[in-house]
Amino acid sequence: MAEATCAHIEAITTVKRSKRRECEECVKIGSRWAHLRTCQECGGTRCCDDSPNRHATKHARSSQHPVIASAEPGERWLYCYPDDEFIEY
Repeated sequence: MAEATCAHIEAITTVKRSKRRECEECVKIGSRWAHLRTCQECGGTRCCDDSPNRHATKHARSSQHPVIASAEPGERWLYCYPDDEFIEY
């Protein structure tokens, strides 16, 4: 994995990859999503900030789970909300 300056990302030893192809929160409310993100703390898959409900960001803020990974095929990156750190791996 690429070197990060963020302790939250440095703590990730194995990236959680989701097999889900839907936002679990959008499904509950019958909404749509653009791209998916996987929480590296709990493994939940939620929608990105380009989606109407921004569930990944809402989850990170309410749960204090700091790091997400893209759940999109072909994308390999991590993002830390509190440190605004982005790395590709």
